[in-house]
Amino acid sequence: MTQAVRAIVYANVAVFVATLVARPEIQNLFGLSPAAVLTQGRIWQLGTYLFVHGDVFHILFNMLAVWMFGVDLERRWGTQAFVRYYAVVGIGAGLCMVVVSLLPFAATERTYFATTIGASGAVYGLLMAWAIIFPHRTILFFGIFPLTARVFVLIMGVIAFTQAVGQGGGTVAHLAHLGGLAVGWWYLKTPVRRPPPPKPRPRPTHLHRVH
Repeated sequence: MTQAVRAIVYANVAVFVATLVARPEIQNLFGLSPAAVLTQGRIWQLGTYLFVHGDVFHILFNMLAVWMFGVDLERRWGTQAFVRYYAVVGIGAGLCMVVVSLLPFAATERTYFATTIGASGAVYGLLMAWAIIFPHRTILFFGIFPLTARVFVLIMGVIAFTQAVGQGGGTVAHLAHLGGLAVGWWYLKTPVRRPPPPKPRPRPTHLHRVH
């Protein structure tokens, strides 16, 4: 694992262990609740919700995805640019949740009082970046069907959209998934904010030409 990916995984595991001891308190204080952000000033929840997970499978799949997609991105961009991008898509996904929760619909009203936890929003942002930068790499959909990265992201985006439209304030924050995809696309397509291109690899100096 690269430096930032390792730090993200360790931080999530540490918070998860603490959650096993004091689950209600940690989820209430650090999970993302639009109502708490807007009425109680708990702005930190826009970032801390990324490190709170509900069960072993929740954190396992999220951290596996951070490792799978984050390592390549950090190696390409460098640690500082990768951390900035991870923060932008994670917090951006949380902001999308808050904004959507203010819309005058029954489902969004339930979202306003619900608590969102997990790194899925940031993970979807990593997935978007990975598909933009490595569009022709192959991913096994459901571990069986080989798809190119760009097709895989398109399918995941359609699934997230249909689930978000049809969700009734459930525990899976499909709106955060969509937010991570959208913010990641916006960030990478904006030249001012685009991460730097990969640095050219230095040529080895210990090799000699043989005639």
